[in-house]
Amino acid sequence: MPFGFYIIMAAQFFSSLADNALLVAAIALLVQMQSPEWMTPLLKFFFTISYVAFAAFVGAFADSMRKGRVMFITNTVKIVGCALMFFHELWEIPGAPEYLTVLLAYTVVGLGAAAYSPAKYGILTEYLPHHKLVVANGWIEGLTVSSIILGTVLGGALISQKVSGALLGIDIPNIDTGVDTPAEAAIAIIMVFYGIAAAFNLYIPDTGVDHRVPSKNPVYLIREFAHCVKLLWTDKLGQISLATTTLFWGAGATLQFIVLKWAEVTLGYTLSQSTLLQGICAIGIAAGSVIAAKTVPLNRAVNVVPVGIAMGLIVIAMNFATSISVAIPLLILIGGLAGFFVVPMNALLQHRGHILMGAGHSIAVQNFNENLSILAMIGLYATLIWLDLSIYWVITLFGLFVSGSMVLVRRRHLHNVASGPMPVVPGNSGH
Repeated sequence: MPFGFYIIMAAQFFSSLADNALLVAAIALLVQMQSPEWMTPLLKFFFTISYVAFAAFVGAFADSMRKGRVMFITNTVKIVGCALMFFHELWEIPGAPEYLTVLLAYTVVGLGAAAYSPAKYGILTEYLPHHKLVVANGWIEGLTVSSIILGTVLGGALISQKVSGALLGIDIPNIDTGVDTPAEAAIAIIMVFYGIAAAFNLYIPDTGVDHRVPSKNPVYLIREFAHCVKLLWTDKLGQISLATTTLFWGAGATLQFIVLKWAEVTLGYTLSQSTLLQGICAIGIAAGSVIAAKTVPLNRAVNVVPVGIAMGLIVIAMNFATSISVAIPLLILIGGLAGFFVVPMNALLQHRGHILMGAGHSIAVQNFNENLSILAMIGLYATLIWLDLSIYWVITLFGLFVSGSMVLVRRRHLHNVASGPMPVVPGNSGH
């Protein structure tokens, strides 16, 4: 890989690290405010809503200028959102619940992430040849999952009694830092990691691709975006890869909160302890991502669909894991199947999208669908928790839904193959 690829990886790592640590800190802030339990998954809902609301515009924005500059601007938006969460007491809305400021601040962070994503993935197709896309995605996904592991663990450590006590014990003479709680101390540290990511953004190489804004007319951009959505959903391979990644990210976001709740109910873990189990699941995803990058060529990406079916069924086994010694290998297995499943499909989707409409627009369409799935599944999960449904029933319904959906996707692919010629996809050769 060229050296610039490692700069891209470093920028992605620190930004993702901060994103995942911030989620844990935001949950701790809601707990500190004694907000309702069903409010916790709504954090992800508010973070994700920008991906859907601005999907028609972020792709055009990502394609309008050098990708490194886009990533720097959007990472700065994340820092602003983080600062709003830190200073939440200064802009509380009269008559509104205290926790609303946390949700709104997290929405700003989500806005930055929504605009950041088309650039961070779109630059891969601009910077690398197609035969390196699966390998690049394997590294990016593996590194992203590593940042999820470390970010989740970092967030859990920062809010733990020992670390937060040490941070709160730091005193600067004659200066009121405003850091009075473990959650606020964690957020202050997380802002530093966003700053490191922004510094790497400045050194991302220029790919030499000509970037122009097709139009500043919002009606034109919405119509163009709708056309791009139609292009991917009607493409015989685009629709399969888009359906699978859409399901994966919705399921993955929901599984984050299921693991936290399951660890609390089954193992009696605190929030800080439960985040370690999220990290263990992410270890499996990293391993599965690397294996997929080494063994699955781009032209055989669709062959991994049955792995998604198996993953959904194995999730149900969480109901029978009552000890940490059983839970750890089970979560690693679930994560491994997920990583092996999503990396080839993600690369295939990027390849078809780049051919059909361009990198930024393609990633924007992907984000729109995937985050619409997250909104739906997180909203459903929050509703089930609000209805006080047992976490064991939630896990069972979740696993059956994932497996059933993947069965339908596989049947659709077999129908497409039988109906006529399929789009040509290159293998991993350099030709």
